[in-house]
Amino acid sequence: MDSLYHINCLIPLALLHIWTMITTHLSPRFLPLPFLTIFLLGIVACTPPPQKLTAPLPHKKLILDSLNHPWGMAFINEQEAFITEKNGDLLRVHLGQKSKQIIQGFPKDLYKPYLIEVDKYPPRTYPNSMDGKTIWGNCGILDVKIHPDFLKNGQIFISYVSQQEDRFALKIIRAKVVQNSLTEIKTLLNPGPYVPGLWHFGGGLCIQEDYLFITVGERLFFEDLKKGLPIAQDNEDARGAIYRLHLDGKIPTDNPDFGTEAVPGIYAFGIRAAQGITTRPGSPDIWFSEHGTNQGDELNLLQAGANYGWPNITSGTWRSKGYVPDSLPQPNYVNPIHFWKQTVAPTGLCFYTGTEFPTWQGNLIVPGLSRGSLWRMVLQGNVVTSAEELFLQDRVRSRKVVQSPEGQLYLLTDEDQGKLLRITNKAK
Repeated sequence: MDSLYHINCLIPLALLHIWTMITTHLSPRFLPLPFLTIFLLGIVACTPPPQKLTAPLPHKKLILDSLNHPWGMAFINEQEAFITEKNGDLLRVHLGQKSKQIIQGFPKDLYKPYLIEVDKYPPRTYPNSMDGKTIWGNCGILDVKIHPDFLKNGQIFISYVSQQEDRFALKIIRAKVVQNSLTEIKTLLNPGPYVPGLWHFGGGLCIQEDYLFITVGERLFFEDLKKGLPIAQDNEDARGAIYRLHLDGKIPTDNPDFGTEAVPGIYAFGIRAAQGITTRPGSPDIWFSEHGTNQGDELNLLQAGANYGWPNITSGTWRSKGYVPDSLPQPNYVNPIHFWKQTVAPTGLCFYTGTEFPTWQGNLIVPGLSRGSLWRMVLQGNVVTSAEELFLQDRVRSRKVVQSPEGQLYLLTDEDQGKLLRITNKAK
C-alpha cells in the first residue's frame, strides 16, 4: 500500500513537468484538457490516507519503589519532584537518577503512630477492632503543591495531620525549601477542633492562579456521634468543607458569605472525606473526589457556596443504623456529577492532556483505594459519558495520579513498599 501511494504521487509530478513545458509555448486556450484531468486525479491519489488511531495499551513502568505509603506528588521539572510519604517523610526525588532526598525540618507536631486504647474514650469513638493496636489510620504527611513561582521563591504548600497528645487535626503550611530543608514555615490553615480519631482529614490541595483550595474532612467514623446538625452541614464547624485562600493565606473578599458566625475561608460544604481535587485545563472548573461510607463515592464540580449534602443525602448508606440527620431549613443540595454503585474510594485525580494516549485527551483519570482500581472517565462538557476501569488484571491500591510538565502520566501506589509508576502506551 505504501509503495503504491508513492508511485501515485509521482504521476502528477511528472505530468506537472510536462504540462509546464507545453504551457510555456501555448496560449491558455490551447491547454490540453486530458493532462489537466489526469493531473487532478493524480493529486487525489497523492493525498495521504487518513491515519487511524491505534487503540491504547496502557502499561505500568516502575520508576521508584520502597516508598512508605506515598500520598502526594508535585513536579518541579520533568525529572525532579516532591513526594509525600503518609507514613514517612517529605522527599525530593530525581526520576532519572532514581534518587530520594529527605527534606529536613518538618514541624514537630506531625502525627506519630498511636496506640489505641478503646476504653479511654466515649463508646464507638474508635471501633473495638482497633483496641491495643498502634496504627497510622489516615494520618501523616498528605498532599504537596509547589508555588507557581517556586523557581524564584522556593515555596511549597503541605497538608499533614497535626497531633496534640491524643487528639488530632489537619494543618496546612507554606514553607520555603532551602538546601533540602524547610524554612520560613507559616501555618495557613488549622481547621480544628483537635479531637480523637485517625480518619477523614481530607488534605487535598489545588492551586488555581492566586488561590489555594483545601479539602477538609468531617472526621467522624460513625455518623450518629454528632447529635443535632451534622458537622458537614454546620458552617460554624471548621470540618466537612472546602476552603479557598490566597497563596499568602489571606481570605479572598469574594468568598461566599455564610454569615457572621461561619468559619472564615469556607468556600463549599456538606463534604464527608474529599482527598482529590484538581483543576480542569482550559477552563476555570475545579473537580474533586469524595469518599462515601458504604458506597456513595462521588465526583463533584466545585461551586462557590454549594452544599454537597453529606450526610443528609448520599447514594450509599451510613454506618450508623437508623440514623436520621437534622437538616438546614433551606439546604439547597448540589448533586454529584457522577457516583459509583460500588465502593471505589476515589483519591488524587487529574485531567489528562498528554500526547502518549491521543484518545484520552481531556479524560479524567481517577485512582481508587478500594479494590485497587484506576478509572478513565470520558466527558462531554460536565457529563460523564463513559467510565473505563483500567488494569483489571493488575490491581494495586492507588492513591494519586499526576501528570508531568511534558504530559507523562504517573501513579502512586498506597503500600508499605509503595511505588511510583509511569503509565506508558505499549501500542505506540
